[in-house]
Amino acid sequence: MFILIVNVFGTLGYAEEEFWSSILKLAATVIFMIIALVLVCGGGPAGGRYEDYWGARLWYEPGAFANGFKGFCAVFVTAAFSFSGTELVGLAAAEARNPVKSLPGAIKQVFWRITLFYILGLFFVGLLISHDDPNLLGSGVSDSNTSPFVLVGKYAGLKGFDSFMNVIILVSVVSIGVSAVYGGSRTLTALAQQGYAPRCFAYIDRSGRPLYSVLAMLAFGPLAYINLNANGPTVFDWLLSLSGLAALFTWGSICLAHIRFRTAWNRQGRSLDEIPFKAIGGVYGSYLGLGLNVLVLIAQVKPPTSPCPLLTWVTQPHVGVPC
Repeated sequence: MFILIVNVFGTLGYAEEEFWSSILKLAATVIFMIIALVLVCGGGPAGGRYEDYWGARLWYEPGAFANGFKGFCAVFVTAAFSFSGTELVGLAAAEARNPVKSLPGAIKQVFWRITLFYILGLFFVGLLISHDDPNLLGSGVSDSNTSPFVLVGKYAGLKGFDSFMNVIILVSVVSIGVSAVYGGSRTLTALAQQGYAPRCFAYIDRSGRPLYSVLAMLAFGPLAYINLNANGPTVFDWLLSLSGLAALFTWGSICLAHIRFRTAWNRQGRSLDEIPFKAIGGVYGSYLGLGLNVLVLIAQVKPPTSPCPLLTWVTQPHVGVPC
């Protein structure tokens, strides 16, 4: 219901919801990293796991990169699901009053947010929680205490911190849902306008809201109840893999489109000074991004040990659908 209400207000509702949820998530991430730094240095409460200097002991035992290079690349399918949505800044800018002015600043913020909060936050998680922890999600346990961010507070003996992180995770999940409906509806509308989707989805009301596309995205919401079934985790893995692969294909397509654009631009004798915004890495950054996306996809194709059930089925159809 909350996701529906936010999307009723269109871009304004999406921007307002993302503004406040981002502030909350940003504050929680900063708090977590400060606490994590203290715990790594051994400043945890007495009686907790991190009461003595913890350091990088988990890097050596049980060790980092447990499944080698292929395992490292395989994780990117799941990571792509978590990172997906960063490209939505382009869709939001398309409906902004002055995209030429607002887009560069928004893109730069996305880069620094990923660098500081995603990578640094996960670095601390890797220092404090072992990859073979029996309480982690995917180890046979499925409850509200399976997130590594929650487990850090639980193991440290910080009362209330695990509940606080669960609230932040809930807010993050709602934010992802809002972003997915917003981005998906705009994409579906654009496809309909170009003739690649049913024409009815091209409808936009006077307030600029693609109502039919929004309703089509919301219609898939009840799929969340699949997790209540006994085979819910298996279906969730399939949906997670499908979403992660879609993100990789999307990012690869964006990089390829940028490469093709710059090639056509140069062949027409146009100057780069005419482009209002230029990526920091230029076209070489797109080559690097496209290469990394292809590398991650290649690393998934060796069955049957791939953690991505969708790719395992594609490369081994005789195995059948696990769910």
